[in-house]
Amino acid sequence: MSDQWRIKMQNNAAEPTYGAGIWHFATYVDRYATDGYGEPRTVLDAIELAGKVGNLSVVDLNWPFPPGGISTAEVKAALARGGLRAIAVTPEIYTGKFARGGFTHPDPAVRRDAIELVAASAEVGRELGVDYVKLWPGQDGYDYPFQADYTDLWDKSVGAVRELAQQFPDMRFAIEYKPREPRNRMVFSSLARTLLAIEDMTVDNVGVLLDFGHSLYGGETPAEAARMAIRRDKLFAIDVNDNFRGWDDDMVVGSVHLLETFEFFLALRDANWDGVWQLDQFPFREDPVEAARTGIRTMRAFHRALARLDREELASAQARQDALAAQGVAKRALYRALAESETA
Repeated sequence: MSDQWRIKMQNNAAEPTYGAGIWHFATYVDRYATDGYGEPRTVLDAIELAGKVGNLSVVDLNWPFPPGGISTAEVKAALARGGLRAIAVTPEIYTGKFARGGFTHPDPAVRRDAIELVAASAEVGRELGVDYVKLWPGQDGYDYPFQADYTDLWDKSVGAVRELAQQFPDMRFAIEYKPREPRNRMVFSSLARTLLAIEDMTVDNVGVLLDFGHSLYGGETPAEAARMAIRRDKLFAIDVNDNFRGWDDDMVVGSVHLLETFEFFLALRDANWDGVWQLDQFPFREDPVEAARTGIRTMRAFHRALARLDREELASAQARQDALAAQGVAKRALYRALAESETA
């Protein structure tokens, strides 16, 4: 191993900070089990569960705090009791009120409501000391050919985020892109489109939240997407989970695409990216605390495996584009770390 790689690995040796979206600890409904999977929980209940995980330091909070009527002071107190910090707020600009769009709704009054909802969440974020406001405009897009003027949707989306970024120059805004759902086609549907939109915004405080599952679902290679975002200094945050690529299943990290997830974290490590390794899992039928522990245990194994990875051997195999040799290098480091994590 060269001195250059050894120094780089030593610089990256610190354990990452682990986080989760607070919805990980909520209860869920779908179009079949409309009565829900488990008893409803408030955000305060969810924070209490998050505090039981261990090795979980930060949470991303929906806003308004579900189910409504919960104050910022109450949330602050709950976070303190659980030994947690709020890393982000996610304004709910994707609910029924915005079914025809938030930033792109045909009614200018509803568009203004969406912008003001995000602005209010940014004020709450300031009070909580968050790192960023997450934007997931899931209802902004279209469902049918000829339904909308694509240029108009683009301009409204870019303009709304630009306005918010300029209104809150001290805050960072992270756009979470996704190919589809709830709209059949979303405006911010891929990394490339989102980076182009950010370029059009001409502001410095807007970046990308790269959701590993959304990247899979969109046909991307998440490690490649991460490198592209980092190259442009626009990877503000990540969410990690897994799926079968045909839907946004939000399964436990590494449960399907283990090698691709390891490659994703290698991309972050190579770039000295030091953000939070954050869960975005939806444990419909699993115990949420155990699902979080499992996801974090797997991520900690990735962290250890990265230190063991023979970088010279990997670089040599990649220079030859020798897929089997390169995967062999990755597997040797990863499987040993995973085995240790299961017996620890």
